[in-house]
Amino acid sequence: MSKTTKAQQDAWPELCYEDLRDTLATVHLWTQIIGKIRLRRMPWINHSWHVALYISTRGLTTRAIPHSNGLFEIEMDFIAHQLIVSASDGQVERTGLYPRSVADFYKELFAMLHRMGIAVSIYARPNEIATPIPFEKDEIHASYDPERMQHLWRALARIEVVFTRFRAEFTGKVSPVHLFWGSFDLAVSRFSGRKAPKHPGGVPNIPDEVMQEAYSHEVSSAGFWPGGDDFPTPVFYSYCYPTPPDFKSQPVEPAQAWFSPERGEFFLPYETVRTSAQPEKTLLQFLRSTYRAAAVTGHWDALLECDLTAFER
Repeated sequence: MSKTTKAQQDAWPELCYEDLRDTLATVHLWTQIIGKIRLRRMPWINHSWHVALYISTRGLTTRAIPHSNGLFEIEMDFIAHQLIVSASDGQVERTGLYPRSVADFYKELFAMLHRMGIAVSIYARPNEIATPIPFEKDEIHASYDPERMQHLWRALARIEVVFTRFRAEFTGKVSPVHLFWGSFDLAVSRFSGRKAPKHPGGVPNIPDEVMQEAYSHEVSSAGFWPGGDDFPTPVFYSYCYPTPPDFKSQPVEPAQAWFSPERGEFFLPYETVRTSAQPEKTLLQFLRSTYRAAAVTGHWDALLECDLTAFER
C-alpha cells in the first residue's frame, strides 16, 4: 500500500462504516424528508433527476426549488451543523443539526416552511427501506456525530470533483453529479442514446413504473456508497443496464477492484482510493475502465467520448 501525506489524509478523510453507522442512518432519513420536498415541488425530469440533492461548499443542498412566491432552498450545513431554509424573498430560517429524532426533525422543518409561507406536503414514509417507519413516528433514529458527518461530507466533496472530471469526458447524454437520497449514494450516469429493455422493478417501496422510467434507456452508472449493514464498507461502484453477459469478465483498474455476481456491479473500496499515492488518478482509473467495460460489451458509439482539455485554462 502506498504511503500518503498528511495533506492527502486531510483531503481524503478516513471513513469507517461502523463508526458512521448510526449517524448515517439518521441523516439518510433526514435527507429523504428534504428530498421528498424537492420531489413534490419540481417538475419531473427524466430518470428522476429532479429528486436528487447536490454537494455544496458546506454540505448538501436541494438547490433552488420553485414555489408560489418565488424560489426556496434547503441546505444541510455540515460545517456549522445547521439546517437552513432560505427563500428568494429574503426570508431565512435556521435550526441545529444535533442528536435528534427523525420525528423531531420532520416536525421542525415543516414548521419552518409554514412560517415562511411555503406550502408543501409529502408522502411521509421512507423509500428504498425494507421496514419503513413514518417520519412523524420515528423516535428510533436520533444519532448525529458532527465530526463523523463532516468527514463523510468532506469525502463526498473530494469525490464530486473527480466525478465532475469524469462527467466532462462525454459528449452524449450524461446526468449531473448528484446524491440520490433513496439509497444515499453519489452518482453520475452516462447514456448510449438507445432504449433499454423494460426494467423488472422490485425495489423496496418504489413503484415499478418509477424504476422503469429511471432505466428506460441504456445506462452506465458509477457512484459512491458509504455502506450498509449488509455491506459495511464504503465503496465506489459501477454497473450498466442492460448488463451484457461478458461485462463481468472485462479488465478493470486498479487491481483491487472486483465484480460482485450477487449485485451485478464492479466495486472498489474507498480505502483503496484514499490510501493510494494519487487518489484522484486511482478513482479515474476505476471510472474509465468500468465505463469501457460497459461500452465495449454494449457496443456503445466511441464518438460519445471526448477530450476537451485543450479548452481549459
